[in-house]
Amino acid sequence: MQDVKICVIGLGYVGLPLARLFSTRYKTIGFDMNQRRVDALMAGHDATLEVSDELLQSAIANGFVCTSSIEDIRDCNFYVVAVPTPVDKNNNPDLTPLYGASTTVGKVISRGDIVVYESTVYPGVTEEECIPVVEKVSGLKFNEDFFAGYSPERINPGDKLHTVEKIKKVTSGSTPEIGQKVNEIYASVILAGTHLAPSIKVAEAAKVIENSQRDINIAFVNELSKIFNKLEIDTQEVLEAASTKWNFLPFKPGLVGGHCIGVDPYYLAQCAQRHGYNPEIILAGRRMNDGMGEHVANEVIKLMLKKGIQVLGSKVLIMGFTFKENCPDVRNTKVIDIYKALKEYNLDITIYDPWANPEIVRHEYGIEIETIVLKEKFDVMITAVAHTQFEEVPILSLLKEKHVVFDVKGFLPKEQVDGRL
Repeated sequence: MQDVKICVIGLGYVGLPLARLFSTRYKTIGFDMNQRRVDALMAGHDATLEVSDELLQSAIANGFVCTSSIEDIRDCNFYVVAVPTPVDKNNNPDLTPLYGASTTVGKVISRGDIVVYESTVYPGVTEEECIPVVEKVSGLKFNEDFFAGYSPERINPGDKLHTVEKIKKVTSGSTPEIGQKVNEIYASVILAGTHLAPSIKVAEAAKVIENSQRDINIAFVNELSKIFNKLEIDTQEVLEAASTKWNFLPFKPGLVGGHCIGVDPYYLAQCAQRHGYNPEIILAGRRMNDGMGEHVANEVIKLMLKKGIQVLGSKVLIMGFTFKENCPDVRNTKVIDIYKALKEYNLDITIYDPWANPEIVRHEYGIEIETIVLKEKFDVMITAVAHTQFEEVPILSLLKEKHVVFDVKGFLPKEQVDGRL
């Protein structure tokens, strides 16, 4: 593969930054089934805000192309699949996007080509689920006619410090020689360097445990928050004191959503169950974190009753809807759990988030949000997401004289809040 021509399939939060980076060294085409997304990118704007307009427009000027036409990617020889790997309503892994992307690859892949998967999966998915689809559609034989690799994405949405080129990349290949080739291509653009794993399964497992470990650590401090709340001890103050020890891990309680941390443990858990082992800690952590939205809602109701605020019809302002701060990503946000739990009490709820796209929120969750600060007065304020813009919001001016403030993120000064995790 002297003349590497790269195609990145899936131009979302992961695929677009990677494709843009590859385009600085190689001829690169971005492929996405969503024509509106392709049109917006070719017009020079990324709605996810992961790639700045300046960088995107510069890449396009230098030959980077986005397309939804399969014919445009037929002459590529290095395919990278970066599509979502969600779970269904029962928290079972949904590999539908991967099957679709693998079908696309199968239609265009040629002898000697390489396909690399970046999507988070449990060990074995690349070789046992994806590659057979490519073989069937293409009529080519794996590891004879075409080859595969796995290099898990590690992008942190909204993080402008740890961008794709500054995060060390794990790579792997279906043969030792292909592993070296895949590693060399990634190493040529990743400034932080690469780590060549001995097999695709090792690379898959490494990715899925990264987020599972974080999920379990957050579940631990979420449980501490519930315990200390009953003891009338401030959790944030406990963690601040404990973190003075050099090896204490500084995790904080909160909602765990998004496309990775709240999803990946289910992939690992199902893989374990398929092989006859029932994971205990992983699923216990998931149960704890999945219940935090309802826990916040219950704590808010208790505080309202203690202050003599009538629950029925009270006006509630939820600050933030995205799954994390300073990012427009609303995938798997757990703020919706707070909203749904409070709605059961017939409260009048307003959600304010200047980062979230109201159209996407309406489509995905069936609710309305505000993107500008309202002038009315509220009985309750819940700071669910710590957007930087919220530092400029005059909190007290939005609240009635008798009110409740619940701080999910430990964002506000302690003296301004009635409760926090």
